Amino acid sequence: MVDWLLSEMPPDTLVGLDIGPSLPFADRGAFFPSWPDSPADARALWQLVEKICATDPHLAAASFVDHPEASRHFRRHGGRCGDLFQPGRGRLRVTEVAQQEQGLNPYSNLNLVGAAQVGKSSLTGMRLLRRIDGRLPVWPFDSLPPAGSLVVEIYTSIAALAAGLPKGRTKVRDPATLDRALTALGSEPHAPLPAYDDHSTDAIMASAWLRRVHADPALWAPPGLTLELAQTEGWTFGVR
Repeated sequence: MVDWLLSEMPPDTLVGLDIGPSLPFADRGAFFPSWPDSPADARALWQLVEKICATDPHLAAASFVDHPEASRHFRRHGGRCGDLFQPGRGRLRVTEVAQQEQGLNPYSNLNLVGAAQVGKSSLTGMRLLRRIDGRLPVWPFDSLPPAGSLVVEIYTSIAALAAGLPKGRTKVRDPATLDRALTALGSEPHAPLPAYDDHSTDAIMASAWLRRVHADPALWAPPGLTLELAQTEGWTFGVR
């Protein structure tokens, strides 16, 4: 995927990645309170994950998850919960609090258990972001470029709700529902897929939604996005 993003992707592409590019910071003034090596910003976090996971194959992040200090902050499989993991859903980024206010149902990126978690993919995603850093802009850590391609964090349920799917039933696994959603997003019917799973349909609906809303200036300047958050926690595109 790194090679495709940097060398094969069509020009002027808006890339939506369904990962958390960072971890909670604002609530406690640190990613990992009490750890002296806790990074100061998101880019330093990406570097730390990469350093600890350098020998993990395929951009995996198992070494970071099992690190004696980092693991204190995670909820992991096998009933393992770090002593510094916040009970319940876990610590949330400011953008995830805003997601809740929009009626969404985010989980902490420090939670690595359950079907709804995105914590593991977020950590592996940070290794990807480390590789494209400085070569492909990632919003809001980078300013909006005047032209060219750009990467943003997305939450696929935002696209599904914008397509008119009911809350709690945003996963699509049949062609007719997918086409109805695409029509609502101003796109043409899809080319038939070999199989219908929610990963594929999420990607298609999110692409249609990005194409429709990317020119809305309000989405690039949400009121809650401060300069500090833009360098520490980041923001989910589409969250107001």
